[in-house]
Amino acid sequence: MLLGRVCGTIHSTINHQFYDNKRLLLVDRLKKDGSPSGKYLIAVDTVDAGAGETVLVIDEGNSARQIINDTSAPVRSVIIGIVDQINV
Repeated sequence: MLLGRVCGTIHSTINHQFYDNKRLLLVDRLKKDGSPSGKYLIAVDTVDAGAGETVLVIDEGNSARQIINDTSAPVRSVIIGIVDQINV
């Protein structure tokens, strides 16, 4: 799992049928100090996250497929939570 900040949305006209009616978000991975790393990933949104929100992301295919509940889904990254506060 990793922390990231939603910085955009992804729109595609041609994609695998799995992605039909699913929202894809562009997420900037956060460093340990909470600053943006500039390393982006595309994740399926399962929690209705919005731009600028800090999110918890699973970035491992098998775990992502378990969250989606589809063992054959072509997915790697899934947003599983919106972070309200971080205490270090």
